[in-house]
Order: sequence, then structure tokens, then C-alpha cells
Amino acid sequence: MKQIVVVGAGPAGMMAAIKAAENGAEVTILEKMKKPGRKMMITGKGRCNITNAADVPEIIRNIHGNGRFLNSSMRAFDNQDVIYFFEGLGVPTKVERGNRVFPVSDKAQDVVDAMVERLHELGVAIETDTAVKDILTQEGKAAGVRTKTGAIYKADAVILCVGGASYPGTGSTGDGYEMAKALGHSIAAVRPSLVPLVAEDEWVKDVQGLSLRNVRGTLRVDGEKVAEMFGEMMFTHYGVTGPIILSMSRTASEYLAEQDRFVELSINLKPALSEEKLDARIQRDFEKYQRKQLGNALVDLLPHKLIGPVLDSAFLAPDKPVHQITVEERHRLVEALQDLTLVITGTRPLAEAIVTVGGVSVKEINPKTMESKLVPGLYFAGEVVDVDGYTGGYNLQAAFSMGAAAGNWCVWND
Repeated sequence: MKQIVVVGAGPAGMMAAIKAAENGAEVTILEKMKKPGRKMMITGKGRCNITNAADVPEIIRNIHGNGRFLNSSMRAFDNQDVIYFFEGLGVPTKVERGNRVFPVSDKAQDVVDAMVERLHELGVAIETDTAVKDILTQEGKAAGVRTKTGAIYKADAVILCVGGASYPGTGSTGDGYEMAKALGHSIAAVRPSLVPLVAEDEWVKDVQGLSLRNVRGTLRVDGEKVAEMFGEMMFTHYGVTGPIILSMSRTASEYLAEQDRFVELSINLKPALSEEKLDARIQRDFEKYQRKQLGNALVDLLPHKLIGPVLDSAFLAPDKPVHQITVEERHRLVEALQDLTLVITGTRPLAEAIVTVGGVSVKEINPKTMESKLVPGLYFAGEVVDVDGYTGGYNLQAAFSMGAAAGNWCVWND
């Protein structure tokens, strides 16, 4: 019976342990936190977006950080397999907008509890409050691990699933990068993804907490469009967040890491309307509120908090009577409504990111088995690997697919 040690009890680690145990291995999970699945508990705002119901090629396209690396592992254990897996554990699922798959209960706790119960059924030992210091090798092969207290766990294979460097309070503190690096692995530069953006514009503080739906965000760098998303966003005291912002943040962080790049976010508040139709809509409102001041004539068109920033962007005074607005001023208002611009100066810290960009280089990992090409018997899965995707269940799917591959092949490989 093979002895397998899994380092980390997140989604990838628990899936790897389950698959290894189902294949007859004796498995031990070492988890530094007090409970397994800490980061899973906060995914999907506590609802756990376990996967996406799109077809596999579409999922891979939405894993913009080395998605093609997952071709083999995801086809071996795809999104339908994930759904069947959880439904088999008594966690029924549902599909919501954007093909996002959630447990019917809307409780991440149910997902974690189901995996932990399956681990117990299989006789997997879960040792919490146990932080691993380094991976041991013998004759060039992985032979076990040493904990920070000096305890040694011998193994025929080690699966490293300690996560990235985001949300360190859940246990993802970047430890895995150092362990892998010590064995000769290259670590792709680490930076935040799925993270809020920081704006220099003071007015965002006045509109903090305001959510917008059905808007189009365009990220521009030095005046050139580099990303565009349609959907929801929200203003905060430091800048912007929400689904479309998080999805564009990976691109933003890439350019922000370079010197002397001017990054800005353009918000089209009325993307469903052409300039002509929006102008016609404004004229109707002006006719309705012709005896009012401009600032009071936009209440049907905009949330109250945004009227000031939009008028400032259009260089229009809120107290100017509507009947005095010129055609040229009205056109400036149309432009401001469809190109409300913020200067982006940074991202929130990596500790606040949902996902880490970077990690163990995929060039040094067998994409079919997840085994290290440098150290036989060492496997990787999850966010410690240089793989990351958009919001929508793609990152958890990647973790489950990699974990399943590592858990299967660590037993099947000689």
C-alpha cells in the first residue's frame, strides 16, 4: 500500500487525497490551519461556486493564466465530473447566471463538510495545526516531509497543495513557493488577481457603496484598450470592485507592475444605447424637467450619488437651468455618461486578492499527471501552480482537476 502525504487541505488537497485513497493508498493530509477548507468557506461570498457549466474549451478560455496546461487534467476530470462527485456526496447543485454552479443550499460549509466526511469514510488521516517546513528527498525522489516542529512523515509520494499567497488568513501564505524553489523549481512572479482596483479620483469616496448593473468597463493603458467587460461593479472608498473589475484586475496588475504606464478605467453607464438614442433620452428628460436645474433633471437617468461626478466630467454646473443647456453641452453630457473615467493607480494588496497570479512554473510539471519533471514522486495541484482564471467557478474547477490528476497518478505511477 502506497504512503501518500498531501500538504494542504484546500479544494485541490482534499480532492487529491480522496482520489489517492480511492485508489488504495494510505493517505495523510497535513494542514496548517485548525480546520480544512478555510478558503473554500469564503468562495462565492460564502456560497462556494464549485465549477462552471460551460463546455471544457470555454472553461479553459476563461483560465487566462496557462489554461491550456489543464487540457489533460480537465478532460480526465471535468466540470460534469465535479457536479456528479458532489451530488454523489449528497450535495445537490444548481446553475445560475453565467453558468455558475453552486450547491442548492447556498452554503460553502456543505461542500467542505461533504469532502471531509468522504475523507473520513476512506480512512484518510487529517492532521490540522501541522505546518510543513520542507519536502524531503532520497536519491533525488520525494520521500516525505518535515514539519516546523521537526516531525517527519515518510511517503512514497508528496502532493503539494498549499495554495498561493492571497487571503493569508486562510493559510495561503506562499510557503509552497519556497518549498518548491528549494528543490530546484522556478517560481513565476507572484502578483494579485481577482482583486479590487485603487483609483486616484477623490469622488469615489463620495459614492462608496454604490453598485451598478449592466455597465461596460473598459481598461485602457496609455490610451489603448486592453480589456473590456460587461456586468456589475461597485464603488468603494479606495476605488472600484465587483465582478467586471475583478475580472479585469489581472490585466491591470500586469501593466501596473511596469513603470510609467498610464492605466485608466472607462465606465459606460448606458452601454445599451447609441449616442443618438442616449441624446434623445436626455432630451425627453429635459423636456419633462425643463423648469428645474440640471442636477435635478437627471434623477431618472442616474443614481443620485453619480449625478455630481458625471456633471463634473462633462464640465457642467448642476445649478444651471435645464432650458439653458446648449446642444454642445448636451453632447458633453452624453460623452460623460458613456465614458466616465477613473485613473487607476494600483490594486489592493495581494492579501486581499481572491487568486494569486504566478507560482510553480507549469513548464516543470507534467500536465497529465501533475508530477514534477525535476523531482519524481513530487506532485503539485491548485493555486500553488502558475494557473489562474476569471471569476465564475473556473479556479475551483482547475483545483479539482489538478487535484484529481495528482491523486490518481501518484498511486498509478511506479
